[in-house]
Amino acid sequence: MVTKKTLTEAEALEQYRVSLENVEIQPEIAAAMAEFGYDATVVAEGKILLTETRQAFDLNQTEDDETSEEYNNFKTLKGNLEETYSMHRKKAKIIFRDDQKTLDKLGVSGSLSKAYIRWLETVQKFYSVALKDSNIQSKLIRLKITADDLTAADTLIGELEAARAEYLREKGESQDATKAKDAAFVKMDDWMSEFYAVAKIALEDKPQLLESLGKFVRS
Repeated sequence: MVTKKTLTEAEALEQYRVSLENVEIQPEIAAAMAEFGYDATVVAEGKILLTETRQAFDLNQTEDDETSEEYNNFKTLKGNLEETYSMHRKKAKIIFRDDQKTLDKLGVSGSLSKAYIRWLETVQKFYSVALKDSNIQSKLIRLKITADDLTAADTLIGELEAARAEYLREKGESQDATKAKDAAFVKMDDWMSEFYAVAKIALEDKPQLLESLGKFVRS
């Protein structure tokens, strides 16, 4: 019996394809299987299932690839923003080291949370406050943080949020595709399990023909 426990999904699909093709093109196998109910019509049903399973598998692979791509994009943008904000945060702490009120206003007092949502809220607060306060901006320039730098960082926040939304959308689609693929394999595995069980009976006296269906027979 071919199962995903012993074969990868790709390997199982290939074995199923070979089995269903060979049962059609080898007359002796076709005749033996037909005697046990696996005539051309029934085999065609198996091939339809195989096509559906292959399509579900390919779609899942595509969705997984797209999810990985979007995650990498999100991860890159987050890394860029982390680097930019970290430097701006350090500079702001130096500039306003004697101004606790401004430090609190910018959200740079205390430790920085590593949790994504709380981290992003802290970053957003820093740039939102700085961009609205010309007095803060004039002091930040001393350590080479310009209004353009603040605007660029704020723009990066928007890009990061969009990237995360796209990643989560792709992740959801990938999860749906995985469920559809798994369901298709359950049907396909069950169909082929019975196919091979019948083949072992139909070709019991002709083990070499059984091997042409992809089944190893001990000598």
